[in-house]
Amino acid sequence: MSDWTEKLPAPTRQWLNGRRLDEVECIVADLSGIARGKAMPASKFARQTHFYLPNSIFLQTITGDWAEDGDIAFTEPDMICVPDWSTATAAPWTADLTLQVIHDILDQNGEPVSVAPRNVLKRVVALYNAEGWEPVVAPEMEFFLVARNIDPNQPVEPPMGRSGRRAAARQAYSMSAVDEYGPVIDDIYDFAEAQGFEIDGILQEGGAGQIELNLRHGDPVRLADEIFYFKRMIREAALRHDCFATFMAKPIQDEPGSAMHIHHSVMSIKTGRNIFSNPDGSESEAFLHFIAGMQNHLPDVIALLAPYVNSYRRYVRDFAAPINLEWGRDNRTTGLRVPISGPEARRVENRLAGMDVNPYLAIAASLACGYLGLKERRLPREEFTGDAYNRPEDIPNSLADALWNLGEAAEMRKVLGEDFCRVYTAVKTLENKEFLQVISPWEREHLLLNV
Repeated sequence: MSDWTEKLPAPTRQWLNGRRLDEVECIVADLSGIARGKAMPASKFARQTHFYLPNSIFLQTITGDWAEDGDIAFTEPDMICVPDWSTATAAPWTADLTLQVIHDILDQNGEPVSVAPRNVLKRVVALYNAEGWEPVVAPEMEFFLVARNIDPNQPVEPPMGRSGRRAAARQAYSMSAVDEYGPVIDDIYDFAEAQGFEIDGILQEGGAGQIELNLRHGDPVRLADEIFYFKRMIREAALRHDCFATFMAKPIQDEPGSAMHIHHSVMSIKTGRNIFSNPDGSESEAFLHFIAGMQNHLPDVIALLAPYVNSYRRYVRDFAAPINLEWGRDNRTTGLRVPISGPEARRVENRLAGMDVNPYLAIAASLACGYLGLKERRLPREEFTGDAYNRPEDIPNSLADALWNLGEAAEMRKVLGEDFCRVYTAVKTLENKEFLQVISPWEREHLLLNV
């Protein structure tokens, strides 16, 4: 077993520190970002170069149903899963010594499976690389800690803090609010250290029990891997302290939603320079082209940035979420924000994605918009300097409309891959149909005896 452990990243080898490894979890992300795979004894993993999973895992809805796709055989043929050693990391919450390893997904001819979310992101990054560009992203993760909710018919409530009172809303940036659930935060820091992840900062957001966690900028695939891992790890930290962590876009009525803001910059592979800045430090044409790509193509990929019916409840005017595609410098009311920075760190923040996204697909979709903008070389609308919440909405306001946009977006489908777009649409259309069969409390309250 010593041969393969030498391939592990340094933080993982340090965490093992000569201890006997018990189990290895071989995992991949499905369309929803759920970890699928197999767990096996470390001794068995050491003897294997790959394992198999059926391709039908990419047809499964969030409810466990299965969408139909004519090009994926109903016989559920196997895909080949090969470990990506750079992703091997601890699962520090387990009783036994356990590693997690994300696997690359190939078909039986050894080619990347085009509908696998991680492969979709790699495809988009490769398009940048072919032009001599290296995309860089920095995600911000927002989520809620909530009281245990074991009855879906009951509303979600904030958690009980150390003071014995429930977490309060409208306490953004309050250190006292963070201290209320300090033990959960402590475990998140400890787990992140064991996994070799660097947290750039943790703060209290505007919702009751809502936290924002920022990650350092870097390679898109690596950052998507970290978010994939972080979601699982944060849930485990919360469970240790008798509460839930939720990444729903809008879990609590009348509270803000949870976003995954994505900061983008693009480096020249040849020079190592940020192509958003000219040599004299001024904004480049590429910077404006990237913004234009966002404005012109984000409506086509909202289905990936807002993947569930609940996602659209977050897009509420004056509720800390964008409702349009205006852009502005240091303006948090716009969907596209240019943060304060020096020329070397000039970047564009996409504020549309919810935290309920599959991180691979959200980052791929956002980068795809910027890529098309760089290729098309169009200019954006004029910078918006006021309150963008007063502007008309220009993004889809339902999952059905967003899926229709994706279906009509020929150029975007070429970038993301036609097979992926077809399968994704089939899965999300089925989820939307399932939701429409559910009768809500609002309907019973207002329609039962009044219409």
